[in-house]
Amino acid sequence: MNVKITADSTCDLSAELVQRYNVGVMPLAVVLGEKIYRDGVDITPWDIFQYVSENGVLPKSSAPSVEEYSEFFTSQLADCDAIVHFNISSKASSSHENAARAAQDKQFKSKVVVVDSHALSTGQGLLVLKACDLAREGRSPKDIAEITTKLRDKVNTSFVPDALDYLHKGGRCSLASLMGARVLKLHPMIDMKDGSLYAKKKYMGGLDRCLKNYVAELAADYPHYDKTRCFITHSCCEADVVERVRTQVKELFQFDEILETTAGSVVTTHCGKNTLGVLFIYE
Repeated sequence: MNVKITADSTCDLSAELVQRYNVGVMPLAVVLGEKIYRDGVDITPWDIFQYVSENGVLPKSSAPSVEEYSEFFTSQLADCDAIVHFNISSKASSSHENAARAAQDKQFKSKVVVVDSHALSTGQGLLVLKACDLAREGRSPKDIAEITTKLRDKVNTSFVPDALDYLHKGGRCSLASLMGARVLKLHPMIDMKDGSLYAKKKYMGGLDRCLKNYVAELAADYPHYDKTRCFITHSCCEADVVERVRTQVKELFQFDEILETTAGSVVTTHCGKNTLGVLFIYE
């Protein structure tokens, strides 16, 4: 059986990875004023930064409708026998609900399986690539969905933002926390648990120092992990910052592949510029 893996654009896989693994991508919508754009298609994180700078408010994002998912599944089935689709966490978007409803249509019976990743960005992307590995091994859609669903709570989906402005604008950070972070140079570690984001801990100092402590603590907290791959995912960080993190990851971990990706427009809307995370599956 030819099983294709598809995902919401919030998986933040690079164009090269999408092509390498033949992943079908369903764009979420990003609304800037009265204009609607498609994540990963006709809008970039830099458009988000400019919009927020000029307007002082965050763009809005919206999930594809049931009808749009139905059209997407139909088009993807043109070159495969079945689909396993991965959504952004159902606690962050209605995407999963809409995709699941579309998959229930009788035309997709036994052909479309929808998985709630309980993650976002490359936390979701890790499950997508794991599913691609399983599909290449000849696993059935049911097996792929069951294996990845069991893995989703073993995905380290964490980030360290440079500033809390976007989190504040999005209602995820109080004004007091924002001002305190500015004065004390605090950088929270944003983690994901049971599909929801929360502040796990705080680091003090400049971004470089905080990222160094963050990577060191990840290595200490997760001594056993899937060595297949990890992601360094960031929202347009400077190249030298990313390279220092990459060097430290190489020193402290033994991943077969370290993949760098830039967060897409939907994820950037919530985290802001210079946010960085090291994401992987642990055991």
